[in-house]
Amino acid sequence: MKSNYQEAQRSRSVKLVQGNSPVFYGAQGGQYFMTKDREFVLKEGLKNLFEPIRTDAITYFRNNKVSWWGGIKPTGHILSSQIACINHLFQIRNDKSAVLGILNTISKDFIEVLEIETDKFNSGYIQFESVSDFDHLNEGTPTRGNLCTSVDALIFALHRDGTKWLIPIEWKFTEYYNNQNKSIEGYRKDPENCKGEVRKKRYTNLINQSKQLKGEDHSTYYFEPFYQLMRQTLWAEQMIVHNDVETIKADNFLHVHVIPRGNKDLLSKRYKCSGLDMESTWKSKLKDQSMYVIIDPKDLMAGINKAKYGELTNYLSLRYWNV
Repeated sequence: MKSNYQEAQRSRSVKLVQGNSPVFYGAQGGQYFMTKDREFVLKEGLKNLFEPIRTDAITYFRNNKVSWWGGIKPTGHILSSQIACINHLFQIRNDKSAVLGILNTISKDFIEVLEIETDKFNSGYIQFESVSDFDHLNEGTPTRGNLCTSVDALIFALHRDGTKWLIPIEWKFTEYYNNQNKSIEGYRKDPENCKGEVRKKRYTNLINQSKQLKGEDHSTYYFEPFYQLMRQTLWAEQMIVHNDVETIKADNFLHVHVIPRGNKDLLSKRYKCSGLDMESTWKSKLKDQSMYVIIDPKDLMAGINKAKYGELTNYLSLRYWNV
């Protein structure tokens, strides 16, 4: 199964690289990736990042022990959603008014953004690859960016009613998914100890106890992208349940899904587990649908000061938005 949107974005980005576009700073494609050289993977992964953030982003990831997707340094994959998230958000992360501005494009209910103190180095108002202090999802020791549930970006905000909210942000670019049922993965080889059974043992009770997820039918929760959304919902809920021991002491949360509106292969697919599109499927599993929001990345960034961040918006427009 191929994605029309992914192929279109791959072709467009490769043309930018081959045309020596300024957004790739002279980098060349053709890096070895998944069995052969690929034109959509840069030989210099650092040039996959917006140049003004490059040094600070590398330092932030290293000092806060955050993993890059696929390795110990930024991937050269030009369709990486982790890279897209960082390119959009990293430069504004220390600008309180800018972060509040993008949050207010999602909801006008927030009056202030708060510093995220679990970043021990270079803390700000947006955190990347966020995890909890303690394991509340039966996954083992939380490690930022791999081997556990994490969120691509996190904002911590003060609601107008005085409560403090987590704003977990899941960032997508060209992703799309097949119909793999993760609850039965490996079942034929080892029915009792397969990956699917391990997953169900981890999350079944948490789903049943959830105030947000409907518990009568768990099957949808084990198909992507809903498997990821399920785990992030549980993560946010457990951060709140355990706010007595967590550094971030939150009272509520709003789950944000950043997806380009052109990615119909993700958004408009009729999912086998529901017969509905992505948003309808996920909202059908939520007790309070207002706590989940989808937004296009260009719309999200509409809340920043264009004069102050002109170079950033020009870069994002050329690299990601001008389809």
